[in-house]
Amino acid sequence: MSIRFTTRARRGMVALTVAAGLAVGVAGCGGGGDDDKKPEASSSASQGNGSQPSAQDGQSESPMAELKGPNGLLLEITSANRDSGGFVTVGGNLKNDGDKSLTIPAQLSGNETEILRNGRSFGGATLVDSKGKKRYYVLRDTDGRPLTTTGVSTVKSGESIPVFMQFPAPPADASEVSFQLPMFAPADITISG
Repeated sequence: MSIRFTTRARRGMVALTVAAGLAVGVAGCGGGGDDDKKPEASSSASQGNGSQPSAQDGQSESPMAELKGPNGLLLEITSANRDSGGFVTVGGNLKNDGDKSLTIPAQLSGNETEILRNGRSFGGATLVDSKGKKRYYVLRDTDGRPLTTTGVSTVKSGESIPVFMQFPAPPADASEVSFQLPMFAPADITISG
């Protein structure tokens, strides 16, 4: 079942990557190269393939926010990019700063029945626009699967795993939002693009 999701997600991400790349190229923005790489790496991250995403350029950047979670888990947010397709992709690295392997808490998937049916994910993440008084939940595909990294069940001591989550885009004037993930401290982030 997860293979079918990965194939569909990859097709969607490739289409969105092409559209975003064309939009960035037409607009003449200099940072377009990073946007082109993130969805591709994100798609790979959802497959559970650890070799390709580890080269994600987000690891060389300093994080825009660090969220502390239970038992030494740390989520570093390295990017929050608004895409021309009407969504925001938040990328980062889930790290285990503890001295033993950790099982990822089930609460990170959220509590919605439709998302829970599809296995472990970061479907519980939300973006909160305090000014507009709106909360944005992780996007889902047509089968109800969350558009996030999926299938991560454990993180070894010292390991860092690239992760992503996609949300509907808040209005253009709402660039300052709060990123929230169950069991982690919330953090304010700035959406670029």
